[in-house]
Amino acid sequence: MRAHRLVFVNRFFYPDHSATSQILTDIAVSQARERAVLVVTSRLRYEGQGERLPASDNVQGVDVIRVWSTSFGRARLALRALDYLTFYLSATWALLRQVHSGDVVVLKTDPPMLSVAYTGLVRLRGAKVVNWLQDLFPEVGQVLNVSILSGRLGRWLVGLRNRSLRRAEVNVCVGETMRLRLTEQAVKNTTVIHNWADGEAIRPLAPQDNPLRDQWKLNDCFVVGYSGNLGRAHDLEPILEAAEKLKHRSNLRFLFIGGGAGKPWLEEQVAQRGLTSFLFKPYQPRSDLRYSLTLPDAHLVSLRPEMEGYVVPSKFYGVAAAGRATIFLGDRQGEIARMVEAADCGAVVDPHDGAALAELIDTWLQQDDLVRRLGANARGAYDNNYSMQVSCDAWERLIRGLICP
Repeated sequence: MRAHRLVFVNRFFYPDHSATSQILTDIAVSQARERAVLVVTSRLRYEGQGERLPASDNVQGVDVIRVWSTSFGRARLALRALDYLTFYLSATWALLRQVHSGDVVVLKTDPPMLSVAYTGLVRLRGAKVVNWLQDLFPEVGQVLNVSILSGRLGRWLVGLRNRSLRRAEVNVCVGETMRLRLTEQAVKNTTVIHNWADGEAIRPLAPQDNPLRDQWKLNDCFVVGYSGNLGRAHDLEPILEAAEKLKHRSNLRFLFIGGGAGKPWLEEQVAQRGLTSFLFKPYQPRSDLRYSLTLPDAHLVSLRPEMEGYVVPSKFYGVAAAGRATIFLGDRQGEIARMVEAADCGAVVDPHDGAALAELIDTWLQQDDLVRRLGANARGAYDNNYSMQVSCDAWERLIRGLICP
């Protein structure tokens, strides 16, 4: 008799380096030690760089099927929608062939509305549905003023999404605020499992032991870092305002590692304003995160207040694993703000207050002991509450209960 299988569906997977790809890779590899695991994904990379990935693969015991889709990228909404549509169609055929009775299928949220597209199909095949919600669509688009998602269409999509979520065995939210938003919409079959970073690979590292400090000419500097995607959910203006106010601090550097829709705009603004304290670097290989995340003395994490509960910035977990202090620009009652304050591992700044951000950075720049203490608290919070082991154990309990009820 064929063993029940765990199937994940998401547009990106290893070797892609986006945050959701990395955590999917972690949990898939972890689960492959216990049972058969399949990932249905695309042949693309998040940043659209490099050759298309092979159609089939095995990654550390995980079987991978990479389906065909168009690859127009994120520049234009209509073409992005075509990328989504072609993935939906190709993945449908893969799921029809691969999913069988007793399997558990975990649907992530890239592309959006996977629960709407596949819940009926998965249940028809006799399998169980778990939704792993990294964000809530269409609300994210509505907050970002995507006009087509407003009004009647947006309300219809919310209704479709909620009906599909109610039909799942369970919906895994990445934060309590997200769970609350769904509960308010009568979606009650929810649980919370936090995202994570690899705390074995990423560990606190003293500045003198970090080779990137010398390579990137950042020795003797106080470095404020930002690592990951610069998207429209992040307000970058206060960072520029703070940098302008701190021009006199010659030993201060703002280090941005990653990409995203906001990066070209930020680079242009830095050039126009004549700010020389900024350094931009591309996404780093996962093997080098232990250096890139421990290079900054403190990290910026940003989220527009109106986005609370619709997304949760997963970069916080990598910062905590690296043992570095967090400056959160966002809602003081928000998910990350509560985590930072509970752990005493950083500070929360109003997202529109560049002057307050400048004052905080200036203070930290002169108080090394304080910044190191906050970083140590961050690693302690990671070990106790947000480690990969904690979250993978929670996933194992959930999956075991579904495959072997």
